[in-house]
Amino acid sequence: DMYSHDGDADEPEWVKTEREQFVEFRDKNRDGKMDKEETKDWILHSDYDHAEAEARHLVYESDQNKDGKLSKEEIVEKYDLFVGSQATDFGEALVRHDEF
Repeated sequence: DMYSHDGDADEPEWVKTEREQFVEFRDKNRDGKMDKEETKDWILHSDYDHAEAEARHLVYESDQNKDGKLSKEEIVEKYDLFVGSQATDFGEALVRHDEF
């Protein structure tokens, strides 16, 4: 997001936070701007596993009894969540796999 002062003397807290994030984490070579590699690291974290994050999200949102496992009933109850998920190939995996 871009921030324009528009006559405001005080900077919003989110602008200060973004500036700190830029200085501390994003501008790795400290040249005041983000080059191609810094931008790539910001958008696609090398240590971030998207599939695992999506799977954890599905379990967190669907596991009603919080036992760490999903029952058929829990999946059916949140069917719309699974159909909209990349982890299930937007619902395609639900019809291709018997275990679902």
